[in-house]
Amino acid sequence: MVFKILAEYGTMLLVAMGQTLLLALWSLFFACLIGLFVGILSVLKNRICNAIATIFVDIIRGVPMIVLAFFVFFGVPMLMNDTLHWSELFGSKFMFTALQAGIICLSLNCGAYMAEIIRAGIESVDKGQMEAARSLGLPYWKAMSKVVLPQAIRTMIPSIINQFIITLKDTSILSVIGFPELVNTAKNVNANVMRALEVWFIVGVMYLIIITLLSRLAKRLERGLNRGRE
Repeated sequence: MVFKILAEYGTMLLVAMGQTLLLALWSLFFACLIGLFVGILSVLKNRICNAIATIFVDIIRGVPMIVLAFFVFFGVPMLMNDTLHWSELFGSKFMFTALQAGIICLSLNCGAYMAEIIRAGIESVDKGQMEAARSLGLPYWKAMSKVVLPQAIRTMIPSIINQFIITLKDTSILSVIGFPELVNTAKNVNANVMRALEVWFIVGVMYLIIITLLSRLAKRLERGLNRGRE
């Protein structure tokens, strides 16, 4: 029965896996930008910046992903349409596609964790590196981008890949807003064939293959970085 399902719905499931990877990649890209901004705010010697970073991380990490997904997909458009009267200003109602809402939701969630990864990476670099760069006349931001961050990235890469794996698995939550990722597509396939055991076995194997490959990549990079420090 597994082979019969693969023969009939294999292409559909592969396309859904591609959509899942695309969503995870876009989310990781924007999460890195968010994480970089918030992570730098958290290491600045400024209490207001530190407080902003802490509040963002605590709020996003404290809200379940499914709640965040519903808020972005349903709540934000409702706020824009009812409060700001979007349709009167622009002639049509404000709304997100499932892909847009999914990217925003995952980017915010992943960005909060990326901020902590980046903060830890920056703090792992010897403080003397920043002091030496500043003593040579480099402005703070140039010293951060040219001296500190390149060294911090070496320690962050394995954690970033691990966070990508977590984000990839979190895409399954977005089936609640109708995004055609792998889990949502598997639900539709199961509704047609009524073979839950075989369908979810196939989906589990697909996730297992991708995540195993990414995990091995993270371990290889970590070993390479450790050898580079010796």
